[in-house]
Amino acid sequence: MDFVTVKNKFQIVIPQHVREQMHVEIGDILEAGVENGKIVFTPKSLIDRHLAEGLEDARGQNPWALRQRRGGGFRPGTPRQTHAQKRRT
Repeated sequence: MDFVTVKNKFQIVIPQHVREQMHVEIGDILEAGVENGKIVFTPKSLIDRHLAEGLEDARGQNPWALRQRRGGGFRPGTPRQTHAQKRRT
């Protein structure tokens, strides 16, 4: 077990053998969390939101896609259009 020091701006250096074992590269995204009183970093992959939604649609797992095809509802995080805006388009 290696020790690391928390530097200014709360930065740490992941020991080389841990980086190599987990295949962590410069620029990788790590999810930080706390589990049972321990700080845990989990490597994550990020993909484009629209690509993810398309994959969910293809698998039939996206409940928003069905509502959108029926003309109802909106996706969280997307702007709603007012009736006046819809008439202008």
